[in-house]
Amino acid sequence: MELHPKAPAPGEPLRLHHGFCYGCGDDAPVGLRLKVFVGEGFRLTAEMAVEPWMQGGPGVIHGGILAAAFDELMGTAPLLIGVPPVTGHLEVDFAEPIPLGSVLKFDAEVVAKERRKVFVRSTAHLADPARPVAFAHGIFIAIDVRRHFAAYKENAIT
Repeated sequence: MELHPKAPAPGEPLRLHHGFCYGCGDDAPVGLRLKVFVGEGFRLTAEMAVEPWMQGGPGVIHGGILAAAFDELMGTAPLLIGVPPVTGHLEVDFAEPIPLGSVLKFDAEVVAKERRKVFVRSTAHLADPARPVAFAHGIFIAIDVRRHFAAYKENAIT
């Protein structure tokens, strides 16, 4: 497994899908606005403000919002090796409640590539990386972007 020659350098942001992406877009009316940065090797980091609209249980983030954030980050990681993917499998383990008003920090890593499958793992923490509040792992499937989304292009918001 090798980094793609056009992968950004460590510390640089990883490009947006598009401005209206729910996960990373700045133009989405409501979205996670996840900011993703390239780390060393096959790693990414990200931050996300936990806003009031993300509430699930009283005062804490909704588990589905957290799963969406993991999906966004981990689904972006295969781009480091030049693989545009879709999610094949995503599994999240919740370790602690995440309070509204906090800033959630993520780390993700491409672990392996096997034919069209890319295996990625991730953790989320609040202030101490040694104390994760959630874990995730997933399998992302390489696609031909133009063919995969061709039927939906006319409905896209750009």
